[in-house]
Amino acid sequence: MQLVIDRDGSVPLYAQIADQLRAKIDSGELAPGERIDNEEELAAALELSRPTVARAINSLVGSGLLVRRRGFGTEVSSSVQHRRTELTSLFEDLVRNGRQPSTRVLSLERGQRNARAANLLQLPADSPLVHLRRLRLAARTPVAVMDNWLPGEFHGLTEAELATDGLYAVLRAHNRGPVSARQRIGAAAATTANAALLQVRRGAPLMTMDSLGFDEAELPVECGSHVYRADVYSIEVMVRS
Repeated sequence: MQLVIDRDGSVPLYAQIADQLRAKIDSGELAPGERIDNEEELAAALELSRPTVARAINSLVGSGLLVRRRGFGTEVSSSVQHRRTELTSLFEDLVRNGRQPSTRVLSLERGQRNARAANLLQLPADSPLVHLRRLRLAARTPVAVMDNWLPGEFHGLTEAELATDGLYAVLRAHNRGPVSARQRIGAAAATTANAALLQVRRGAPLMTMDSLGFDEAELPVECGSHVYRADVYSIEVMVRS
């Protein structure tokens, strides 16, 4: 594993290590479950102090990209699905990370009325909408329960296409896919229904996301309310000065 250190640069040494390891994980060069050199080996190879290397490794362990396993060392996480801050669907994230996504369509209802969703979609309160509820799995592990509301123009959507692709891709195929979105992240305790679907205990902590997607004309095209298992899904944000 090749890492390049700029000792005269302005970026701290530990951050250089962390950034390069993160890039290798994102590109797939370091695959889920793959072991990395231990801190002593990395420090010797890079001619850096062990605390510097440990700080880099700890930052990636803290963000869930790496995991320490007693007796096995440090390896790329294979249980947590990481989502970068870009406009992709969970289905696309799972495909990109080789996680074998599948979808169970729990309900697909046409002609539904929901004043709050209609307001978010900038439609009259009594507008007929399409409501869909899906369970997303990764390699048979439940990851998320997703509720979405769509304008009535999407009444032709079928369970078959929703079960085989992500919602954004399906909407693009119907010539009105989101190009931007506003998303709000939060947390909630698992209800009895969601606990059963996600195979967690009732009251377990879940991550929540409320989303509103906009098309090229900057008009809302979908709104959603999703819950995710916090032990298998995370969102990563890169902040630079």
